Amino acid sequence: MDKIKVNIENQQKAIKVPTGVRMLIRRCCHAVLELEGFEGSAEVDVSLVDNQRIHEINLEQRNIDAPTDVLSFPLGENGVYDKNPATGAYMLGDIVISMEKAQAQAEEFGHTFQREVGYLAVHSMLHLLGYDHVQGGLEAVRMREKEEAVMLSVGLPRGSSYVLEEDQ
Repeated sequence: MDKIKVNIENQQKAIKVPTGVRMLIRRCCHAVLELEGFEGSAEVDVSLVDNQRIHEINLEQRNIDAPTDVLSFPLGENGVYDKNPATGAYMLGDIVISMEKAQAQAEEFGHTFQREVGYLAVHSMLHLLGYDHVQGGLEAVRMREKEEAVMLSVGLPRGSSYVLEEDQ
């Protein structure tokens, strides 16, 4: 892999984006491409939105009338991507993350906001590369294994961010 450009745009005001979250998203995107042995330069656009905006996008694009945590819009198919004529980088697609959902899920699952945002970025990057879990089965298991391998590689393994009681 040559280099990856991750364009991140914060389009929401509901959740303050902590210092380091943008770098974490970039690290996660890079780690997915590294794990997959991606050849060449790549570009990804990431939008950080609130629940209302992701709800609107989900309804417009997928006809699902509900907010969700993350959406992926791949620009390629079967490993074939258009190139940005200005940079020569492969344009992988767009990722949309609901920061409100990320915060709620971090609390629900008992881990940090950073781990949740990182996980959502990894999950979405795998979708941009053609992985899917919707039908379940082996493909879903394979995607989950890759997610955890990437999270481990960026220092956020499952259970690493759980709070322990002082006497443990």
